[in-house]
Amino acid sequence: MAYLGENIRKLGFGLMRLPMLGDEVDLEQTKQMVDLFMEAGFTYFDTAYGYLGGKSEMAAKAALVDRYPRESFQLATKLPAWAGPKNAEEAKQMFYTSLERTGAGYFDFYLLHNPGNDRTKFFDDWQLWDFVADLKKQGLVKHVGFSMHDSADALEALLKAHPETEFVQLQINYADWESNNIQSRKCYEVARKYNKPVIIMEPVKGGYLADLPASVAGPFEKLDPSVSHSSWAVRYAASLDGLITVLSGMSTVEQMQDNLNTMRDFKPLDDAERAAVAEVVERMNAIDHISCTSCKYCVKDCPQHINIPGVFGAMNDLLVFGNAEKARGSYGFATHKGGKACDCIACGQCEAACPQHINIIDQLKNCSEIFDK
Repeated sequence: MAYLGENIRKLGFGLMRLPMLGDEVDLEQTKQMVDLFMEAGFTYFDTAYGYLGGKSEMAAKAALVDRYPRESFQLATKLPAWAGPKNAEEAKQMFYTSLERTGAGYFDFYLLHNPGNDRTKFFDDWQLWDFVADLKKQGLVKHVGFSMHDSADALEALLKAHPETEFVQLQINYADWESNNIQSRKCYEVARKYNKPVIIMEPVKGGYLADLPASVAGPFEKLDPSVSHSSWAVRYAASLDGLITVLSGMSTVEQMQDNLNTMRDFKPLDDAERAAVAEVVERMNAIDHISCTSCKYCVKDCPQHINIPGVFGAMNDLLVFGNAEKARGSYGFATHKGGKACDCIACGQCEAACPQHINIIDQLKNCSEIFDK
């Protein structure tokens, strides 16, 4: 039985990490990347209201919409109701601003951007689920769904509350497949349970899986040293069933060419390749890291409102992948709405609540020494 997006090729161009010239998008390089992508027969483009401060949507107009027939590609964007609007009217205006920026006339896929946790209330209170359903009736969007970075339980609750949802966009990659924090496998299984096709984001985990430490990457190098580490991650994601596409946020022509080489004649991972991925994950897990399971018991009564699992996740990214710049980005994301590691007052309630008996206070001090300088 056919499903939504089955005939869309399984590589999508994510427009969140476009090449830049200072503070502006490098439009000439972006156009070159769009041309390579379209010439290879790929057609799905993903942006969002807030990407690059709106410049991503404007780049989509200049590099794609103004240069190709509208019916020759699919364009997706997103509405982040939690990111600034003061009321329902301002939140709804985000859609019309996106439509104006892109000049697209309509969006093939329109997403409520990252409900979950305390963000869901904005979409509920301002009746944005009904708003996007009405946009679909008007023909301004073809398909409605949502993206999400939250637990499988939160995903299931939303799908129960909104069975009209046509698809979901989820963070899925082999490093996060069994992660207690990201819950890639569990979220994917919930989507399959509710027969929702999936768009995969972060297949390369924000670039972490593009340049693995030598101690981790051995199984890949042994099996096929001629291909990039990124190609393993993209093919792992694309090998799953029920996908609309796999998004890759590409920043250079070289990254585009690598992804096209990987996906132009896509073949799912075979048994030997899956075994190599499993061994890479085993090596990652063997690296000393903080054994947080992201149960969040520590967070409930934290007087400083520190996202302790998020802080520890950033530290583990640094320990496992050794990429300080990306780990700092993860730390910033984890702490942008709450306390930082340095804000810990050592009250001890978190340690009393932790089922893993982690020395949380000491670990937060270690994290602070790394990330709060």
